[in-house]
Amino acid sequence: MPAPLTPEDVRLAVRAVVVHTAEEWPTGPLCRNDGASYPCRLHRWGRRVLEAHGLNERQIEALIRHGNPFVHVPFPFTATGPSRQQAARVVPQGIRHTAAGRPVTPPVTAPRWPRAS
Repeated sequence: MPAPLTPEDVRLAVRAVVVHTAEEWPTGPLCRNDGASYPCRLHRWGRRVLEAHGLNERQIEALIRHGNPFVHVPFPFTATGPSRQQAARVVPQGIRHTAAGRPVTPPVTAPRWPRAS
């Protein structure tokens, strides 16, 4: 039985598939990073890890097209909502979310700014 995936495995797999992409040469596609025949060993490993993590072929290709080896893939990856292991987050009333996703609580009292004269 293979060892369970860790967030670091997923992070390294994303980096492997993005850095070790195909580059066309007259002799055929070669790995952009090490010149081995494409797909090289690290690219194949990265794909296997990402597929085991739940990404499909289309999502992996989108990661490669994006081109950022440091893009964040959520762990655990869930395409349709929270995993069965995680309970859904409950947001208390009175907290609103900004565009960045950080909760902002309303001030208890109005701020007391110095008045311009």
